[in-house]
Amino acid sequence: MEPIDTDMEVMVREPRQATPGSRLNALLLLPVLGVLLMLFFILAAIFQFDITALVDSIMGLMMLFFIVLVVMLFWAMATRTNKA
Repeated sequence: MEPIDTDMEVMVREPRQATPGSRLNALLLLPVLGVLLMLFFILAAIFQFDITALVDSIMGLMMLFFIVLVVMLFWAMATRTNKA
């Protein structure tokens, strides 16, 4: 019988190098949400939905999207520091 190979090889995983624009890809979420909001407006216009009760909520949502956009832009443009 042959001896069983029981030597354990240790694999060290290094953090992978991210491309400079990888954080900017997270900003693609906001246009998708904007398209969905525009689709909602188009459907409301076509099918004559009454959205007067939703106007305050929609305006609050749009202000929240603007704040999220500003925060995500600062986060995406920030320089990365490797403190590992």
